[in-house]
Parts: sequence; C-alpha cells; structure tokens
Amino acid sequence: MIRYSTEQVDAVLVSSLLNAGLLLLLGAALYAAPSALLNPGTVPFGVRVPPCRAEDPQIGAVRRQYRATVLWATAVATAAAAGLGALLDSVAAGLVTGMLLCALAAVLWLRAHRALAETKKREQWYAGLRQGAVADTSLRTDPVGVPWAWSVPSYLVIAATAAVGAAAYPELPDTLAVPTRTGEGTHYYEVATTFWTAFSPVFGQVVSTAAVLVLVAAMLRARPDLDAARPVAGAARHRRFLAACSRALLALCAVVDTMLLGLSAMVWSGERSTALLFAVVGIPALVTFGIVAGFVVRVGPGGQRLAEGPEDEATGLVQRDDDRYWHAGGLVYANGGDPAVLVPRRVGMGWTVNVGNPRALTGVIVVLVALGSAALATVGLLV
Repeated sequence: MIRYSTEQVDAVLVSSLLNAGLLLLLGAALYAAPSALLNPGTVPFGVRVPPCRAEDPQIGAVRRQYRATVLWATAVATAAAAGLGALLDSVAAGLVTGMLLCALAAVLWLRAHRALAETKKREQWYAGLRQGAVADTSLRTDPVGVPWAWSVPSYLVIAATAAVGAAAYPELPDTLAVPTRTGEGTHYYEVATTFWTAFSPVFGQVVSTAAVLVLVAAMLRARPDLDAARPVAGAARHRRFLAACSRALLALCAVVDTMLLGLSAMVWSGERSTALLFAVVGIPALVTFGIVAGFVVRVGPGGQRLAEGPEDEATGLVQRDDDRYWHAGGLVYANGGDPAVLVPRRVGMGWTVNVGNPRALTGVIVVLVALGSAALATVGLLV
C-alpha cells in the first residue's frame, strides 16, 4: 500500500487548487469578454452597428450562445485541470488546459463576429442612415498633457530601491537567493552576486517606468473615435477619458515598482518567508485589480460612462461603417490610408496599432524592445 506524507498531500492539493483557480479566473474573463463593461456598445464582437441596433435581440442571442458554450467549456476545463494538476503535481496542466480554452473561445468569438456581420449585411442595418466621421483638431493643437505629478511616486520608489540597494550591496553574500514559484511550491535559486544581478530590479523599474511614460505620451496623441452624432460632447468626454487613463497607468506603474522594491529587499536580505513573499506580490496584485476594476466601472471603454455634455447636440449622423478595415474578429486594424499609428480598440479597452501604416512597424519595434528590456532586467537575477 502506497503511503503519502502530509507534505506530499499538501503539495498535490495546492497544485490542484492552483490549476482550478487559474481556469476559473480565465473562464470568468472569457465569459465577460463581450460585456458592455469592456467593449464599446456599438461594436459587439468587433462588428460596427448603428446605435439604434445596439440592443437588437439578434445581438443578445449571439452573446448568450457564446457565453453558454464558454460556461460549459470552463466547467469541463476546470475539472480536467484540477485532476491533471493533482495527478502530475504541476501547474503545467492548468496552463495547457487554459490555452485550449482560449483557443476555443477565439473560435466562438470569430463565429459570433461572422454571424453578426452577415446579419448586418443581410438586413441592411445602415440603410437610410447618414454615416460620417468627425475629428477634433484641438487635440493636436492643444493636446491633453502628461500628468507628470502622477509619475512622482514611481521616481520616489525607484530612488528608495536604489538607495536601499546601495546600502546593502557592500554586505551582500557571494550568492543571492531568488524566489521562484513552481508547481511544487516556492523554490530559491542561488545566483552569483554581481552589480547587474543585484540591481536588476532597479533597472527593471527604470525601463518599465520609461516605457509607461512613452505609452502615455503616445496614447495622448492617438486618434480618438469620436461620436459622429455628438462630436462636441464626445471630444470633451475624450479629454476626460485621456486624463483618467493616464493617471491610472502611472498609478499602476507605481504599484509595480513598489512590488519590485519589496522583492529586491527580500533578495538582498536573504529573507525566505513564504508569507512575506505572498504579501509582497499579493498586495500589489490586489491594488492593481482594484485600480483596473475601478477604471472599468467608472470610466468604461473610450470613457463611455463618463458624464456627457449638452443633450441638445445632434448632427443626425451615425458612426461610419468601417468594418472592412478590421480583421480577425475586430482585433486587427489595417488601413493604409489612415495616417494614425494608434487607434481605439474595438475589442476590450485601450488602443491597437494600425498595421496598415508603415510607421506602425517602428512603433511596435520600440515598444517590444522597451518591454523586452524591462522583462530581462527584472528577471536578470535568474541568468
């Protein structure tokens, strides 16, 4: 008869729960993907529809079908991930099962996108409507400024991390213990102490903060998707949206920098408390979730939940049907005639790159290099 120690049973239970939790969170995100909380109301499943059709029963039917299938798939995937996690004692089961669930959700999304696009074309939803697009030139001549005051916390945290590291560096041991989470728990890997390994979290803070500032500056100059029916109110709301989004991004940057400060202090001091490690990582994660959730609920995609301007403004136009420029279920924008590099996303919140614009390639390379440098600097202790 095979006997298992208490530690082995605990490890198996933790692996099973981690896999199940991962799949439940992923399933919840995929279930909420077509929600109006995360997407503009007039582009369900990435298909542009007139405002008068935003609540059309056919859109609701497609959304319910997508969610029902995702719900059942999540239940099956969660059970499978939990069982395989207990059998293999690894979170790899959850990662593989999660990728399969994402692949299925992508297929369901594309099917829903195609169904709505065909329905719109067949029933001529835009027939008799005056289509148009508007622009606010003041966003170029008098753009929203970068809220530099909100970047000060990041500077202070970076300075504090560098100061603590400089004080601790002369007394550091020959090797540093770096915490790494695996399916078997938290393990510590020993790496040689050098200037680069000791201060790699500081480099990560600097590069990631600079990348966020570049992102904010680019976002403030990106082309808005203003409401053709109420352009004045839309422009005013877009300005408020940009200000709120910039502050949220810089606040998130400060939270990540604070987490890196905590991890650095643990590595430099040799502290191996699991509870402390969870606090250093978990508390910033909860704060991040709170910031993102608050932004989604109070601001919404494109600022659609912010207060609007005068109710009497009406041009009689509806937003131009530009589905021909959007591909892959409304995820990819390609328009060589549009000089904009960044455009508002149709799926989810934020911006996406106009891959039809040659200048976008340069921007993508710069962002990837910045993010890659930040990632390498952050995990530099491992190499």
